[in-house]
Amino acid sequence: MGLRQIPLVEGEYYHIYNRGNSKQKIFLDDEDYDRFTKLLYLCNSKKRINFKEDIIQTRISAWDFERGERLVSIGAWVPMPNHFHLYLIPSPKTVFGGNFGGKNKNGITDFMRKLGTAYSKYFNKKYERTGALFEGRFKSVHIADEIQAKYLFSYIHLNSIKLIQSDWKGNGVKDKNKAIEFLNNYKWGSYQDNMGIKRKENAILNREAFPDYFKDPKIFKKEIFEWITSVEDKLG
Repeated sequence: MGLRQIPLVEGEYYHIYNRGNSKQKIFLDDEDYDRFTKLLYLCNSKKRINFKEDIIQTRISAWDFERGERLVSIGAWVPMPNHFHLYLIPSPKTVFGGNFGGKNKNGITDFMRKLGTAYSKYFNKKYERTGALFEGRFKSVHIADEIQAKYLFSYIHLNSIKLIQSDWKGNGVKDKNKAIEFLNNYKWGSYQDNMGIKRKENAILNREAFPDYFKDPKIFKKEIFEWITSVEDKLG
């Protein structure tokens, strides 16, 4: 396997995403979303993590695990039935020069390997399946400017609206009040964290590593809808 066309560079911002093999669903119920959400927190560590040994057998909450140094900073996240989106920065101390095992390795690569492996093992065991869960290695888009960054931030946080309006990306959000009500009650993603809701999932984000696009929840709620309806799709 060759090197990535998009290099993962220290201090740069990336849209990371992947989907199920052959577009199959990778989240079938709330338990699946919950496991993936906890793995976003747990796998973001230089430590070796085993969910069964470190969480289940020790009878602690995943959110109480002392994970130590992070591999990446996470600015936004959302899982969808057959794919997921992340907004990441590789942590400076995790970037390695040269090649590692034939691949350019840094914090994002290590984090995504751990996340993908852990979730695939969980999913395959639960549903008694074998084989690859994801459609190849994860995809990455380098975020080159502020307009693209703000659009991505909005895009990720509004992505779950597809569950109530499948054509929102092409036609815009038709009923903003309905969409806001849905997002306010939908916990699988970082929308609630940016709305100031205190919950354990807040620990996934490292917001201080990202520009403060929207300084309070009211501005956040107003601005992301303006961006999603006025900015062209720059993510490719």
